[in-house]
Amino acid sequence: MACNNCSSGAKDGTPKGCKNNGSCGTESCNKLTVFDWLSNMNLPQEQQAFDVVEVRFKNGRKEFLRNTEKLSLAIGDIVATEASPGHDVGIVSLAGELVKVQMKKKKVAVDSELSKVYRKASQKDIDIWSEARNKEEAVRMRARELAIALNLEMKISDVEFQGDGSKATFFYTANDRVDFRQLIKDFAREFGIRIEMKQVGFRQEAARLGGIGSCGRELCCSTWLTDFRSVNTSAARYQQLSLNPQKLAGQCGKLKCCLNYELDTYLDALQDFPDSETRLKTEKGMAKCQKVDIFKGIMWFCYEDNYSQWHTLKVEQVQEIIALNKAQKTVAALEDFVFEMQLDEPKNFQNVVGQDSLNRFDTPKKKNNRNKKRKRNEANTVAAKNEQKQTVNTVEKTEQNTTNSQPKNNKKGKRNKGNYNKRNAPKKE
Repeated sequence: MACNNCSSGAKDGTPKGCKNNGSCGTESCNKLTVFDWLSNMNLPQEQQAFDVVEVRFKNGRKEFLRNTEKLSLAIGDIVATEASPGHDVGIVSLAGELVKVQMKKKKVAVDSELSKVYRKASQKDIDIWSEARNKEEAVRMRARELAIALNLEMKISDVEFQGDGSKATFFYTANDRVDFRQLIKDFAREFGIRIEMKQVGFRQEAARLGGIGSCGRELCCSTWLTDFRSVNTSAARYQQLSLNPQKLAGQCGKLKCCLNYELDTYLDALQDFPDSETRLKTEKGMAKCQKVDIFKGIMWFCYEDNYSQWHTLKVEQVQEIIALNKAQKTVAALEDFVFEMQLDEPKNFQNVVGQDSLNRFDTPKKKNNRNKKRKRNEANTVAAKNEQKQTVNTVEKTEQNTTNSQPKNNKKGKRNKGNYNKRNAPKKE
């Protein structure tokens, strides 16, 4: 059977939606999964394989079951397991010698009494299991309506059907003790199955349902975190974080588990720093610590009568003033010990997303005037050609007029004049 988000699951149980064969990151396929780094190693001769396997059920719920029938099981096999009453269906998540390590981590004795693995699930078992899983969402919504009708201060977060469909477990969260005896009767009458109510904490609820944290990744409690340690607001104070409940709280409504991840590093670094409540005695008055930067080794102090002006001191300088105060000596002023911080060089950040700015859509888009420019250039070219033609025509006309105004060489007139002279010339005797 595929996970809930793989709508195109094959009949053989191989998810087709994510193409990862049971290790997708959308539902419960990879919740709290352990990598079997001993899978390719063969056992020594005459050594029997460990007869306990780890089986995963809905939403990362896992149990250790004993393989009494000596079945050849591998990771990903769907098996029918012992339940009370009937049988349940799960997927083998770990097998072999690595199960011993997990049992030791979970503080489960190897020789303790464990439920059994009956057989590998048949196609009929898988069909009944799939049909029961498909009814969980509708049953959960109807169960919430019945709980609201009884005015019970509880939240039904999840419903898990047993593999054979004969029993359903309702997981709920509540701040106080809830009397749900009448609710169980209504559930049995409405759904016609055995009912089991199980209260879980808010962190366990978030781990079962899963989700995306403020960091953009899947919740730690639903992927790899198995134990829930207490988280206090002091962890935020040591890390110089703002005590804003909206930023420090996770999806469960409690403080984020990741506040404890770097707490030890901060505590180790703060061992070299004076106490933040330390006061420095100067001739100008008492100075009080306002801020600490463990990365740069700097502390900010201000006088009690002037909280607006802060003075930057190194840790060594603060320890020197504390030593002088212990020796009943008073320094003149903090200004003599002020450390001038060097401004870092401006960093040239590159735009890796491919976007210029967040308000790039606010500015009006420039119109494309390429066509207008092309038409304008063509018009200017035509005008220039016409002007050039007009200039040429004007010059030609001027030259023609000049030519016409000059006297012409009249050959006919010369010929007539010659004839006149010959005619009027005196005759020779």
